[in-house]
Amino acid sequence: MDAIVDVARRVLLEPLSFIYLVIQWLLSKLLSPTPPAPGGSLHRPRIAVIGAGLTGVSAASHCIGHGFDTTIFEAGDKSSVGGIWTRVNNTSGLQIHSVMYRFHPSVKWGKGYPSRQEIVKQIQDLWKRYDLDKHTHFDTKVNKVYKNKKGQWVINDESHGTFDGVIAAVGTCGDAQIPHVPGMGNFKGKIYHSSELDGKDAKGKKIAIIGGGASAVEALEFVARSEAEHAYILARSEKWILPRNPIIDGLISMNIYGGETMFSWIPESLLRIFFYRDLKDLAPPPGSSGLFTSTPMVNTEVLDLIRNGKADWLRGDIKHFSEDGILFNKRSSGVPKGGPGKEMQIDADIVIMATGFERPSLSFLPDDCFEEGYEPPNWYMQVFPPQHVDICCNNCTYVNAIGTVGNYHIGIYTRFLLMYLVDPLARPREPLMRLWINMVQFVKSKAPGGAFDFFTYGELMWWFFFTLAINPFRWKWVLFVLFGIAKDLPMKIVKQEDRFRNGAGSDKEE
Repeated sequence: MDAIVDVARRVLLEPLSFIYLVIQWLLSKLLSPTPPAPGGSLHRPRIAVIGAGLTGVSAASHCIGHGFDTTIFEAGDKSSVGGIWTRVNNTSGLQIHSVMYRFHPSVKWGKGYPSRQEIVKQIQDLWKRYDLDKHTHFDTKVNKVYKNKKGQWVINDESHGTFDGVIAAVGTCGDAQIPHVPGMGNFKGKIYHSSELDGKDAKGKKIAIIGGGASAVEALEFVARSEAEHAYILARSEKWILPRNPIIDGLISMNIYGGETMFSWIPESLLRIFFYRDLKDLAPPPGSSGLFTSTPMVNTEVLDLIRNGKADWLRGDIKHFSEDGILFNKRSSGVPKGGPGKEMQIDADIVIMATGFERPSLSFLPDDCFEEGYEPPNWYMQVFPPQHVDICCNNCTYVNAIGTVGNYHIGIYTRFLLMYLVDPLARPREPLMRLWINMVQFVKSKAPGGAFDFFTYGELMWWFFFTLAINPFRWKWVLFVLFGIAKDLPMKIVKQEDRFRNGAGSDKEE
């Protein structure tokens, strides 16, 4: 009865929310691979997934849901299922709308901007739904991935068996990164990393936040809910801030070029006029850092805090800590890092180091994955090293982007790998993979930092469609790769092709 009342309330009072729930239910029914039956058998190719965070759990559930034998290797214990989301503050939540964070078709969000607890619950529910517990080795740090004499992949040693494909899903956020700043030991207040704020009392206190990226957003969420007296965001450079609006964020992410263009001034100008408004001095000045050059912040609250007098955003350089706070060199808009400015004392009771996380290493992969000129992120579709098409580094090679790490592309990349493993004719050869990388680098030759150092979700979709269309032997796989459906037909065709090759006495792969 309560469920019926809740549905009726949503229909009458929250029609858009109800429609969103219905759409999610339909997507789950239509696109979710079927969880394995109790006692059901799985088949080769056998897949090793490294990491049990959001990406690893999603990728493994896709593999197992499509019947492929899969093993997850997780360095932490069972509480690590969920990755970085298990290690951030309870005040943290999703900054982009959850419509852009559907990391698996079966995920059902109850609201647009879920909390950390809700995100972890969705990841762990997915892990349970596909019975991944029996397929996971906890407390198993992967130090080496190599091929044995038979050409099969080995994880650490052969005690875990051998594998046909590897999905590295170690993410981009490892241990908390706290750089040394001169004088830290002299500060009388408290110093915390932005991920360590649960249970900390900041009511009525002055807070200095060092850093201006995603970790600063996490710190500001804590500030907004802790009733702090005032916050100072001390950022070294200008950084674009986008509103928490799924339509605006979605449109910006659809820049198919994946970088600055002659039209980039249009969204930049609109943001200054309609979003920054009276605070447009905080936006990167025209001619400096463009919107499509680095990962922007997605947050509306920060500008509200500044307008309400609860926070100040200061651009400049940290000189050193003092007993009562931080000596800061405030620079004007457009003045480069380390340039001239006005030194000022920032008094603070608490300093939050919003300095991000160390990037997990991929050094466990074979050495030839790091060939000069073809090292990550300069790989085929950014995730496949050209020397090894049977390795997919899902969500752990990107540097900057306008998009989301937790969306449909996790399943798409996973199914590309499965297609390559089961269909030799659909598998790209190393020279063509290198040619594709060179082509993207040529097209984006003027991109600041490099062709693969920044991309948008629109560019990612273009990569998917192009690489499927360029090889006719992949056409039969389109529905499976893009949507996870209609696998049986291409599998039957591949079996017929295998019989033909074997019958013709040829095992040559294209």
